Amino acid sequence: MAGNDWINSYLEAILDVGPGLDDAKSSLLLRERGRFSPTRYFVEEVITGFDETDLHRSWVKAAATRSPQERNTRLENMCWRIWNLARQKKQLEGELAQTNAKRHIERERGRREATADMSEDLSEGEKGDAPSDLSTHGESIRGRLPRINSADAMEAWASQQKGKKLYIVLIRHELKFILLVFKYYNYACSLHGLIRGESMELGRDSDTGGQVKYVVELARALGSMPGVYRVDLLTRQVSAPDVDWSYGEPTEMLTLRNLEDDEDEMGESSGAYIVRIPFGPKDKYIEKELLWPHIPEFVDGALSHVIQMSKVLGEQVGGGKPVWPVAIHGHYADAGDSAALLSGALNVPMLFTGHSLGRDKLDQLLKQGRLSREEINTTYKIMRRIEAEELTLDASEIVITSTRQEIEQQWRLYDGFDPVLERKLRARIRRNVSCYGRFMPRMAVIPPGMEFHHIVPHDGDIDGEIEGNDDHPTTPEPPIWPEIMRFFTNSRKPMILALARADPKKNITTLVKAFGECRPLRELANLTLIMGNRDEIDEMPSTNASVVLSVLKLIDKYDLYGQVAYPKHHKQADVPDIYRLAAKTKGVFINPAFIEPFGLTLIEAAAYGLPMVATKNGGPVDIHKVLDNGLLIDPHDQQSIANALLKLVADKQLWAKCRQNGLNNIHLFSWPEHCKTYLSRIAACKPRHPQWQQSDDGGDASDLDSPGDSLRDINDISLNLKFSMDGDKGASGNDSYLDSEGNLGDGNKIKLENAVMAWSRGSSKESRRSDRGEQSQGSVFPALRRRKHIFVIALDCDDNSSLVEAIRQIFASVEKETTQGSIGFILSTSLTITEIESFLASGGFNPSDFDAFICNSGSELYYSAPGSEDGQFVVDFYYHSHIEYRWGGEGLRKTLVRWASSVMEKKADSDEHIIIPSEQLSTDYCYVFKLQRLVTPVKELRKALRIQALRCHVVYCQNGSRINVIPVLASRSQALRYLYVRWGVELTNMVVFTGESGDTDYEGLLGGVHKTVVLKGVCSSANSLLHLNRSYPLSDVIATDSPNVSYTTQGSSSSEIRSSLQKLGCIKA
Repeated sequence: MAGNDWINSYLEAILDVGPGLDDAKSSLLLRERGRFSPTRYFVEEVITGFDETDLHRSWVKAAATRSPQERNTRLENMCWRIWNLARQKKQLEGELAQTNAKRHIERERGRREATADMSEDLSEGEKGDAPSDLSTHGESIRGRLPRINSADAMEAWASQQKGKKLYIVLIRHELKFILLVFKYYNYACSLHGLIRGESMELGRDSDTGGQVKYVVELARALGSMPGVYRVDLLTRQVSAPDVDWSYGEPTEMLTLRNLEDDEDEMGESSGAYIVRIPFGPKDKYIEKELLWPHIPEFVDGALSHVIQMSKVLGEQVGGGKPVWPVAIHGHYADAGDSAALLSGALNVPMLFTGHSLGRDKLDQLLKQGRLSREEINTTYKIMRRIEAEELTLDASEIVITSTRQEIEQQWRLYDGFDPVLERKLRARIRRNVSCYGRFMPRMAVIPPGMEFHHIVPHDGDIDGEIEGNDDHPTTPEPPIWPEIMRFFTNSRKPMILALARADPKKNITTLVKAFGECRPLRELANLTLIMGNRDEIDEMPSTNASVVLSVLKLIDKYDLYGQVAYPKHHKQADVPDIYRLAAKTKGVFINPAFIEPFGLTLIEAAAYGLPMVATKNGGPVDIHKVLDNGLLIDPHDQQSIANALLKLVADKQLWAKCRQNGLNNIHLFSWPEHCKTYLSRIAACKPRHPQWQQSDDGGDASDLDSPGDSLRDINDISLNLKFSMDGDKGASGNDSYLDSEGNLGDGNKIKLENAVMAWSRGSSKESRRSDRGEQSQGSVFPALRRRKHIFVIALDCDDNSSLVEAIRQIFASVEKETTQGSIGFILSTSLTITEIESFLASGGFNPSDFDAFICNSGSELYYSAPGSEDGQFVVDFYYHSHIEYRWGGEGLRKTLVRWASSVMEKKADSDEHIIIPSEQLSTDYCYVFKLQRLVTPVKELRKALRIQALRCHVVYCQNGSRINVIPVLASRSQALRYLYVRWGVELTNMVVFTGESGDTDYEGLLGGVHKTVVLKGVCSSANSLLHLNRSYPLSDVIATDSPNVSYTTQGSSSSEIRSSLQKLGCIKA
């Protein structure tokens, strides 16, 4: 309760009440508690730091009451509120302690099991290099891209990069993500907030803060780096009447700096751009918490932009071949979620920066005790945010943080990151020892960059007076200088500068006490407190007002008039002048916060030649290691603060040394240094990109109907397909067909050519089904490339008969269009290809009725191959290479089998086999378990696997009777994006048919730019327990008011389905 002097008067008021609280006249609530001493209870329990904002407001009202009886009644009620709040606090502390203990036990168990699976533990000597010396894949990067230590070194490094062409994409805050491409095309994305290159409206709302400036400046800096060809900052397009028109512009070019030497390398599409993707409500600006249901729509829009830009850059700098991003970088949780999906769709590496993490925020909100967990989730959608952050850990190769503290105190709270296990895995990779399917993202500390080109530290006679003289006239003083100096009796003394908002966490009152109680310090220096802007203290938020009032009372208590400045107003443009004034007086900058996540003001102050005194908790520790320009203090130790300030102010040699160290090393926090380190981390990632030859897979839509298109497909040796009529592991594995480089061997090329040619001859001899309206001479492979619309049937029915009937109704609703060949069908299901074959036969369907089959919950992709001598289905092996990232393989399978055995052991009293591994249904990319009944919520199983560093997607399907465990970036919705990337099948031309409920991956099918028809009465009896134990409600991720979703009436007849399709504009009336 630091900084609240009203406590004293409150205690006095309680004492005035005296023993009356214990007599019969006291309230029943207090008398029921027996011998209650409000004074003792307040001192012992409440003054320990509980948030008392509401209590302070009540006390103000009580103190203003004239009637003693009413006043005492108010105070008595206030005592009761204190007891109740303190009880809640103890309860929350107990729950938090239990949660932490459970988390510790689970993590230790997971760590032991992972270590046992890997067959050996590591000795102290096997821990490997320090985190900064290893790449994502365990390779040492010492000497590969040395740290820039001078301007000459920067120029040398820049000259080495001139031959490269990078394309980088940044996605901004709250969908903030950066997509980087070596060649070099970079993307950055940030979904929420208002972003533009100039005149940024920082502080307009909670979503448009300092991170907006950070991402824009990062895009500028990357665009100015040698070898970076283009940077795209993706954000949301907002055309609302209450925001400026500039936020509705599709594209905005950013002005780059320091490009004089590289102008000859600029190309037609090079530079840095803000690209605004339309998604969500078209004419409404909404806060970030309401954007979650619209993220799939953003991903689809961003995917379309990346593909188009990759083709454009391919023509300009890629020799006609598409230039794919080398990495995708997500900033903040929602951007990380989008980056994971986009990374999976493009098969490129992903990076992530959290900035602010959900678990840490949840803990802080719970400790405040104002909102329950349910209320917090309703307000902030915190559980959806946490799950998004967990997914980013699953998908990211590198997680970038600003400080070591963020790793040690925040990221370790997540299931998907364990520092101890991460060190063991990294050491095993370094020694080229198998990790048995376990993966952990690399944590890289890269401090934010700053612009220093406009800063000129004063090197003049700073010992002299501030005023000029006749011989050396000074430039006009900045307006803020006299505004500060008017407070001082002696303005020549060194200035101790603190620049922070009036927040109890900033610990300003302890600083004032340290200054007031240290007489030598008061005699040597002045104190300047820049505590934000204020008009009337009474109009400030109560917490901020209490800090300001406490400061004013302390100034009066220690008689610091003439020694402390606390101006009411300043502009953002005045901050550099404030730093200059402090440096001119040989002053010191101090940050005494209890915890400082980073400490950007410390870097700013150092750039102006100010030594620092800073808290030892958080980011300042890392800054001090680099700059070595001051002292660290314990923020709770008042004497430590006074001693550090006195030492720097009194010792001129130490002051000069710290000043010079800061100026010498400040370039390490510059944007060029940040970008160099940033790009070196990306260079350490193993490159991934789509494996097929895009130029061979098809050109413009106008070429698809030409006879030569079929021939081009047949002769495309890069098309990695295998004919199969069964779904066993031999048909789904790719080890036997791909060599160590991921390419087809010579013998397999010949086999593949023969197989495809055989299929072509067979299909040309036998005409297509007349009801599909296809002609043999115009056929192409696959047929879905020629369709005007693709209908995806993704119904998770309880039984086959219901699914058969639903498919027949869908077929009947578009019978005319199907006959014309303008509509193709895809069956998307949790079944294996063998089960699909049986289902088609039992339902009277022909495989040629469907163009493709998404099987095993999205882990397998087959195309129909009618007339083939080798079978009726062909598997796309390139889809396997697209989704196999971080697939645990045999190590994951063993862990799942052990988990199933442990479940059986817990149910040993029952003869029933609750969970059975199914070798027959499992494939190389899908492990199947049959269930007699639900045993573990999907979130608990996913958590257990994440703790052991196993990355996968767990899907409860077929009404809870089966579990499919598939690669982390595989899903039925991602398979549709693959078809767009691979074959150019436009997502906007897809229609997905779902039921009222479905498997646990059901939510992924409802969002995006495709159309969705929800069949009422279909899949309505799906087990509610599948979705009951979710981490977050479906309403947090499903846009029920989306214009892309249509609902049929109960029954879902063919006429009702056709009516829904007409409403969506898919077919004509």
